Amino acid sequence: MKQFDFSQNWWQFLIMAVVCYFIGCFNFARAISRFKKRDIVKIGSGNPGTMNMTREFGLKIGVITFLCDACKGGIPAVISYFLYRDYLFKGTLISVSDVTRYFCGVCVIIGHIFPVTMNFKGGKGIASTLGLFWFCLPCDWGWWALIAFGCLVGIVLFIFFTEWGSLGSLLGVTGFSVIQMVIFIRRYANLPVNAYLVCLYLLILALNLLTWCAHRANLARLFSGEERHTSIRKLAKKK
Repeated sequence: MKQFDFSQNWWQFLIMAVVCYFIGCFNFARAISRFKKRDIVKIGSGNPGTMNMTREFGLKIGVITFLCDACKGGIPAVISYFLYRDYLFKGTLISVSDVTRYFCGVCVIIGHIFPVTMNFKGGKGIASTLGLFWFCLPCDWGWWALIAFGCLVGIVLFIFFTEWGSLGSLLGVTGFSVIQMVIFIRRYANLPVNAYLVCLYLLILALNLLTWCAHRANLARLFSGEERHTSIRKLAKKK
């Protein structure tokens, strides 16, 4: 394994942050809705994300939007994994790629939620965050791709039976985070705590804080019994 000296190569993280932020700024929901001759921010809940797209255009368009946002969250992270998987932070046994994939992911999510191209009023980041974990977990073991897909199916089933779209999505993000944290904790259990390891855990925590805070209005409505139900049965019938 090669040594990566952060003090000399910090600028690479700066480039990753800028590139990933602007990737996050591209909103697929708005692009697809405009292709359909409408503007998603002016209809339904006004949120340019998967759930509003599904409610307004049907399940097929919703799935397309989800997959596009999932790739937006996952592909930059996986690219960084392949670029840095042969490097360890200098003087440690911490893999640089473990940090870069979630660093890239957080920057994409920030761009998605706070896009400069939309006056910092974007989507809520669920699809991109779920895509991030879906793409990143197999970086540890390839067969995790199937387990991650199974978790996504579990989220869909939860929403199908409870009709609580926001809650199901947030629980999915948290569930994926716990799985990834357990993997990292086991991997680095015998190593002393250092700044890179703390940063790694804080990045995963940041993903949860960003998505949960973006859904604070939904959670308030949920606890007050006013949250709008999401019926997958009805959405599947919508053209």
